[in-house]
Amino acid sequence: MILKVARLGFPSLRAEASPVPADRIKSTEFQRLIDDMIETMYEYNGVGLAAPQVHLPIQLAVLEVHDHPRYPDMPEVPLTVLVNPVVTILDRTLVEEWEGCLSVPDLRGRVPRFKHLRVTALGRDAEPVEIVASDFHARVIQHETDHLKGEVYLDRMPDMRALGFLQEWQRFMLKPEKSEE
Repeated sequence: MILKVARLGFPSLRAEASPVPADRIKSTEFQRLIDDMIETMYEYNGVGLAAPQVHLPIQLAVLEVHDHPRYPDMPEVPLTVLVNPVVTILDRTLVEEWEGCLSVPDLRGRVPRFKHLRVTALGRDAEPVEIVASDFHARVIQHETDHLKGEVYLDRMPDMRALGFLQEWQRFMLKPEKSEE
C-alpha cells in the first residue's frame, strides 16, 4: 500500500524518532510497514524513505538506488532496511552535492555531507547489519538517518542561495559553469 508522505511542517518530521523493540520487527504488522515504505519509496521515485516521512516517529528507514531516473550515474545501493541505525563518521571530509526530499517537494539544495561512514542497525529480520559506505551511498544514509533525528536537508545547508525549485534548478542551477578560454 502506498503511504501518504508527510510534508515539511508535519510534527513527525521534527520529532526525534523512538527506537523499535527488536521483538516487534518480525511481526506481521511491522513487515507490512516495511513493504509499504518500500512501495511508497518506489512510487515517488525516492532513493530512501524514513518512517517519520510517513507520519511514524520510529527509527526505521529504507533505501535503494537501482537504475534510478534522477541518479543514472550513481552507483547502485542495494535495497536496505535500517532499524535503529547508529552512524559513525569515518572520514570527516565534507562533500557538497545537490539533494531533494519527498517531504520537501519540488526543491533542491546543495548540502554538505561526510564522505565516509559506518552504519550499524538491525535489518529486516532483526539481524545485525553493518554497512561501510562512501560518497553517494553515505549521503543517502545520512539524509535518511537525519529524518530519525527530526532534521531535514535544509537544516544542513550553509547557504540558502543554493536552494531552488526543481524546474528552475534543472534550467539554471544545474548547468555546468562555462570555462574561461
